[in-house]
Amino acid sequence: MRVIGLMSGTSYDAVDAAAAEIRLDGDVLRLRPLGMVSERYPEEVRELLAGALPPSAVTLAEVCRLDTRIGQVFAAAAVHADRELCGGRADLVASHGQTVYHWTDGTRARGTLQLGQPAWIAEATGLPVVADFRPRDIAAGGQGAPLVGLVDTLWLRGRPGTPVALNVGGIANLTAPDGTAFDTGPGCALIDAAARGFSGGRLEYDAEGRLAAAGRVHSGLLDLLLTEPYYAAPPPKTTGKELFHPGYLRDALAGAGATLPAQDVIATLTALTARTVADAVRAVGATEVLASGGGTRNPVLTAMLADALPGVPVRPSDALGLPSAAKEAYAFAVLGHLTVHGLPGTTPAGTGARHPSVLGSVTPGARGFPYRAPVAGGGPRRLVVEPA
Repeated sequence: MRVIGLMSGTSYDAVDAAAAEIRLDGDVLRLRPLGMVSERYPEEVRELLAGALPPSAVTLAEVCRLDTRIGQVFAAAAVHADRELCGGRADLVASHGQTVYHWTDGTRARGTLQLGQPAWIAEATGLPVVADFRPRDIAAGGQGAPLVGLVDTLWLRGRPGTPVALNVGGIANLTAPDGTAFDTGPGCALIDAAARGFSGGRLEYDAEGRLAAAGRVHSGLLDLLLTEPYYAAPPPKTTGKELFHPGYLRDALAGAGATLPAQDVIATLTALTARTVADAVRAVGATEVLASGGGTRNPVLTAMLADALPGVPVRPSDALGLPSAAKEAYAFAVLGHLTVHGLPGTTPAGTGARHPSVLGSVTPGARGFPYRAPVAGGGPRRLVVEPA
């Protein structure tokens, strides 16, 4: 089955579309990557989205417009991927959508909202679409995130030692071999917020870590940031820009009691990400880190992380066949494949849910929906990535 996975993370700069051939071979799920394309959000959509994210107030009219416009961008990405990567022969689209709110109350997740109406994808491609993956897990008492936990566990199984999968996007998340998965805290969210704020919107992020490299870590600000209670909370846990947003950063800077150069603030925020990720990696006894996400393209961040984890190699996920820039999009392609086979996409160890759940809502394509008979034996035990 050729599946297109669509993903746009908390940095909301573009929609990534990764295509793969996926098949069940006994208890092994085999994935052959076919490539990735990206569809950038138009500036008007980015502005609407930025204005709608917490802690901003938003009207239902704006939510409706965003649901449509985001869905149209996701549809364009799917069409592009089907044409360029699948030769027009894709079978299924799995769309994560764009998270705009993840409702947590203490240690519990109460609800979640991803926009990007899948009907636009089905109409543009003629393909069936699995979307809205997170709510079912929350309804079963889980965190609804990170949903890559099961995929990571299958992928890491059989590797020696205690390898962990790390994704550093706007928020950073980690999966341990026993299936434990959780958000460690801000990945690039606060770094990006500082870059935009200090540049008056001219910069979207700290490209290649140049601003951090020009600054110094301010120990007082770092110590203040590390008092955030989220870091000490046990997993399973999840977070997002509902907590780590520009206002949070402004409050922290005010609390530090000093006016700091932009470069020093960004160097300190980069150190915060490295420190909180490293603390989480040590807490699960990791012997190896397989890293992915946009944060891995920041050499200052990766160097700080390596320094914080002496003796624990940090490698890109490419080393095991999954391109680091597209790993989460491939993960949602796998989740969509599991759904059409009636197989769970979560484990209680990963999200804290009462039971595993088959994820997503389905939008039929031009020929209906390709539901497959549930697989005997509970589904795959391993994920093998085959050469592209």
